[in-house]
Amino acid sequence: MNSTARPPERLLDLRNTLDDLVADGLLDRRDANFLAGTPRSRENALLHPLTYIAKMNLQDQQRPGKLLDEDRLTLWLAEKAGQPYYHIDPLKIDVTKTAAVMSFAFAKRHQILCVQVGKDEMVVASSQPWVYAWEADLKQTSRRDIRRVVAKPSDLMRYTVEFYSLSQSVSDASETDYGNSVNFGNFEQLLKLSELKDPEANDQHIINIVDWMLQYAFAQRASDIHIEPRRELGKVRFRIDGVLHQVYELPARVMIAVTSRLKILGRMNIAEKRKPQDGRIKTQKPDGSEVELRMSTLPTAFGEKLVMRIFDPEILVKTFPELGLINEDLKRWTHMINQPNGILLVTGPTGSGKTTTLYSTLKQIATPEVNVSTIEDPIEMVEENFNQMQVNRQIELDFATGIRTLMRQDPDIIMVGEIRDQETADMAVQAAMTGHLVLSTLHTNDAPTAITRLMDLGVPSYLLRSTLLGVMAQRLVRRLCIHCKEAAPVNEEAWKSLTQPWKVALPAQGYKPVGCLECRNTGYRGREGIYEIMQFTDSIKELISDKTDLNQVRHQAMREGMRTLRLSGAQKVAAGLTTVEEVMRVAPALDRFN
Repeated sequence: MNSTARPPERLLDLRNTLDDLVADGLLDRRDANFLAGTPRSRENALLHPLTYIAKMNLQDQQRPGKLLDEDRLTLWLAEKAGQPYYHIDPLKIDVTKTAAVMSFAFAKRHQILCVQVGKDEMVVASSQPWVYAWEADLKQTSRRDIRRVVAKPSDLMRYTVEFYSLSQSVSDASETDYGNSVNFGNFEQLLKLSELKDPEANDQHIINIVDWMLQYAFAQRASDIHIEPRRELGKVRFRIDGVLHQVYELPARVMIAVTSRLKILGRMNIAEKRKPQDGRIKTQKPDGSEVELRMSTLPTAFGEKLVMRIFDPEILVKTFPELGLINEDLKRWTHMINQPNGILLVTGPTGSGKTTTLYSTLKQIATPEVNVSTIEDPIEMVEENFNQMQVNRQIELDFATGIRTLMRQDPDIIMVGEIRDQETADMAVQAAMTGHLVLSTLHTNDAPTAITRLMDLGVPSYLLRSTLLGVMAQRLVRRLCIHCKEAAPVNEEAWKSLTQPWKVALPAQGYKPVGCLECRNTGYRGREGIYEIMQFTDSIKELISDKTDLNQVRHQAMREGMRTLRLSGAQKVAAGLTTVEEVMRVAPALDRFN
């Protein structure tokens, strides 16, 4: 913007802002007069005018039934000032670079924040578009041109503190020699996360970094946190809706200290860096709800890689429809889990939601009249209605031994974390034959393949015929964001590929991802299951032998109503919940179908 064409420099004040909103037709004059004449508390007087107006929950005169929230007000301000509106997404900002171009004191004093740094230009967000005094100093010190954008005032305040606090902690931690004596004291069973403070006031550098990482992961709905060492700069990545996003880079020595801090919290041996270890942390989200993190370390070329899987206990109380299990599939699964004995298997790759399905199922059938016992490796979510036992190979307590022990505990329902070997498979079959309902998982691509997988583990075909109730294969597809999805025709060729070998009518209406603030411009928000459920009927049992032809089994199961994963996904596409491309990304195609 040419400085000669700029309006006079001025700070936004409440009265002028209210007058401008009335003049532009967003605010009713009576509301504006009432707000201007109402005395403000000391706390409210310190708020940015847009933040204060949004706090009052006033009606938007241009959008009947909607309020003048801070996003709407900030967009209005950006348009009025002729500057682009900018939504601050921390996942897309290189905090190390942006915090280096100006000091925290300078950013705080002028209420600005650098959000992007290029070779010759930097993007600076502000909520005072008609204040220019800081531009000359920043341009001179950074030796870059400045491109201004307007951001939400509350975001500016929050992220200015968070970014500089994190950057300062990383910088100070980089200058500290932790050596092999990293010691953060004793910790309670429940980890208390602290609030981030001004960087000058925080001298607990590693604790600050770890607390920020966990809080940020919760806020971004991450399911996993990856801490990956590299030669010089380690990476922190979050998995959100099944996709990994890089969040931050940490110097190698800081990465080591962060990993040690987390290992202590997870009751792991920080001196042991050559062997993989498992641990868990129990902490709280900002809303006070408890959450558990399962930890796993892996020795790599540049140090220990640490992955934390986030388990939200609220998953346990979700109903089957909330997980995506509906209509005929729901009837089939409900029928199978209400059988008095037999084996039920849930299959799919890692991260496909198998554990969530099993926990939700157990929660549904764990009444006071039955004894539900589990053997897991490790216990992923603690539930008071189950009797849970964890595998411990150091004392020779494996899955098979656990099942053998549980059978002497008068169980009705047994959940085995995973059938991995012949001994575990044999014990699961024995438990089913002696009158117990056994639920477990396998790693197979589809439901019929579970049959040959069990036979490969050494289970005789005649025992499978007498004990197996059914198999459910599943995947997770990303759901289209309800706030921004747009109607679009479904690609006919892709639809045919998705629904083969059936001839399913092309939906009259489909949707495509667009991207908005709610979904972080991905077009998707949340995930939902797609399922392939094969009931072990008498006709399918007749096909099970030492020379089982899976294609025949699949044929018969489909004649009896089994839908493949792709066809299950097609139903979600027809319902407007996801896209053909998303289903084809996660669901395997049939290798052959004669």
